[in-house]
Amino acid sequence: MTDALTVSAVQYQALEGGIVPNVQEHVRLIEDAESHGARLVVFPGLSLTGYNLEQLADDGYWLQQNDPRLGDLYEICRRTGITAVAGAAYREPDGTPRLASLVIHPDGTTGLGFKTHLHGQEQEVFAAGDGALVIDLDGWKIALAICFDAAVPAHSTGAAQSGADIYAVSALYTLAEDRRLALHLGARAMDNRMFAILANLGGSTALGPSCGLSGFWGPDGFELKKAVGTGTEVVTTVLQRSALRKFR
Repeated sequence: MTDALTVSAVQYQALEGGIVPNVQEHVRLIEDAESHGARLVVFPGLSLTGYNLEQLADDGYWLQQNDPRLGDLYEICRRTGITAVAGAAYREPDGTPRLASLVIHPDGTTGLGFKTHLHGQEQEVFAAGDGALVIDLDGWKIALAICFDAAVPAHSTGAAQSGADIYAVSALYTLAEDRRLALHLGARAMDNRMFAILANLGGSTALGPSCGLSGFWGPDGFELKKAVGTGTEVVTTVLQRSALRKFR
C-alpha cells in the first residue's frame, strides 16, 4: 500500500476514423503521462471512438473480447507499468452491448466496468450495468463511473461502501453543463470522503462542444487541479492518503 498515487486524467478530443487511430493517440498520451510519473491514466467515456452513437451501427466501432486492435495499448501499459482506463462500446461474448470502461493492467489482465445509469439515446443502444467496478492499484481502491453515473448519488455511495478511495468518472460534459459538472464531482467526493477524478471528452462532439474542466477533487469537495482548455490535455496530480485520513 502506498501513501501517494500519481494519476493522470486525460481530457481527450477523439479522432475520426474509429478505434485504430484512437488507440495510437492513447499510446502517445500514456507516454506523456508516464513522463509525469503516473501509475493510473483515466480517459473519457467512449474515448476510443468519440461520442457519436449513430456510428455504432457499424460493427467496426465496437470492441470485443481479446480485440487485436488493442495490442499497442497492452504493450504501452506493460512497458510503462501504467494501468489505463479507456472508454469504448463493447460487445460481451454473448452479444450484450455495453457502454464500457476497459481497464488494462501492466501484466496484461483486464477489467470491464459498465455504465449503470444510461441516459437518452444510450438506452436504445446499450444494456445497463449494475454498479461501479472497483479496482485495486498499489493498495488504493478506485471505483469507475461513466458520465451520468456521477449524477446519481447512490452510484458513488455504493462505491464508497465497497471501500473506494477514488471515484474516477469518464464522461462527456458539454459547454452548457459546466456548473452541473462542478456540483457532481465535488458532491460525490465530499459526501463519500474520497477523491474524485474527471476525464472529460474534449473538443466538438455530437452533443455539442465540451466544457473541458477535467481534473481532480479532494475529499472536502474542493477542486485540486483542472484542465486549462477544452481540447486534448493530460492533467496529472499526486493524491495523498493523508488527505483521506482527515475525513475518515
